[in-house]
Amino acid sequence: MFRFMRTILLAVVLTLGAGACSKADKADKAAENKVNVPSVSVDEVDQQLAKGDCVPVDANGQKTREKMGTLPGAVLLTDSEQYGVSELPADKSKQLVFYCANTQCGASHEAAERAITAGYTNVKVMPEGIAGWVKAGKKVSSI
Repeated sequence: MFRFMRTILLAVVLTLGAGACSKADKADKAAENKVNVPSVSVDEVDQQLAKGDCVPVDANGQKTREKMGTLPGAVLLTDSEQYGVSELPADKSKQLVFYCANTQCGASHEAAERAITAGYTNVKVMPEGIAGWVKAGKKVSSI
């Protein structure tokens, strides 16, 4: 009887260990698939906007937009994670600069990664977000 229980216990331990390894492997693969989106500063975006060289893409929610405003001419996404790719410009080579609230917000990175996955080739993130834009005294549009 003792051998039988020991065999069952060993089988359970091996099964649980195999499950833990596969979960770790999945986490490693998810980290490998993470896209590294280049960053651009507030001043760089301001200069590019003045020349018409980029399209700002706002990944903020409505409350943040009402409180802080938006970059002039920004595309306002309906949702940073599940927006329709049709909300973005048709030209997939046009430079898109995604932003959200501030450096603590990850919505811009998620939205930018989605655009890259959809085939956009010139995608950047402005990590300072609308808060950094306002702090730098740049012009905002009200909604």
